[in-house]
Amino acid sequence: RLFGVPIAVVSLVDANRQWFKSCVGLAATGTPRDVSFCGHAILNNGIMQIEDARCDERFRDNPLVVGAPHIRFYAGCPLRITGGYKIGTLCLIDAVPRLLDDEECGLLQDLARMVEQELSAVQQATMDELTMLSNRRGFESLAQHSLNTCKRIDVPASLLFFDLNKFKQINDHYGHAEGDVALKTFADVLRMQLRESDVVGRLGGDEFVALLTGLNGFCADEIVDRLQQALFEAGETEPRGYNIEFSVGQVDYNVDRHVSIGCMLAEADKAMYANKRAAGKRATLVRHRQHAETAQIGISA
Repeated sequence: RLFGVPIAVVSLVDANRQWFKSCVGLAATGTPRDVSFCGHAILNNGIMQIEDARCDERFRDNPLVVGAPHIRFYAGCPLRITGGYKIGTLCLIDAVPRLLDDEECGLLQDLARMVEQELSAVQQATMDELTMLSNRRGFESLAQHSLNTCKRIDVPASLLFFDLNKFKQINDHYGHAEGDVALKTFADVLRMQLRESDVVGRLGGDEFVALLTGLNGFCADEIVDRLQQALFEAGETEPRGYNIEFSVGQVDYNVDRHVSIGCMLAEADKAMYANKRAAGKRATLVRHRQHAETAQIGISA
């Protein structure tokens, strides 16, 4: 109504697609990124305007130009989240050529800032501020959506539940600031070693989780090995006086047994603590054995 255009969209852009999250005038829910206007707009710092797409070399052969909705005019203002990352646009579309004047551009930017405030509120409610991973609320929401998709298309999924070993000792000996560094390092390793399609979160404290879709337990074991190697390499590259180690519990998705992501979390949590206790017992046995051998050597001497 403000701009007299038939189409207005809040579009979020990922590596392969643009998603219409709030839309008036279009029935579609998204398009491939390679035909999107918004994929170009987020590369700009200000509003990107196209007066007539038929005259623009980037878009004149675009299926959205030569076919429905027959885009001619486009104006998109990038949307930013915490950290300045551009994730999409607030855009206007018309089937006739036109341009926004300075006052209209200012109004579009003001409306885009309002959208950013809404995105920021969602981000704060669902993101862990320290690691920038999903918090428990965000993880459970995203992971449940992924599980529903796995059930619908009949693909496997596996949940990994991580707990950092001896994290309290890092805080006690090096301070809480260094403990935060350890948490962020572990989060960064998870981000680098896992796929964009995996749902990763920090539940709180030193507990992290990852839902791996399309993978079974055997593949999850390989990923755990890769994480351990990446943490070792990170410690070698930047020694900090301690090693970041973890215990992990793994559960494969069972459509009959796991009615929700909460069921999987509870089961994986139990598996993680069982593995942690078993590892502790093995370490105690080794220490006792070494102590006994030393005592025998002393007696012999």
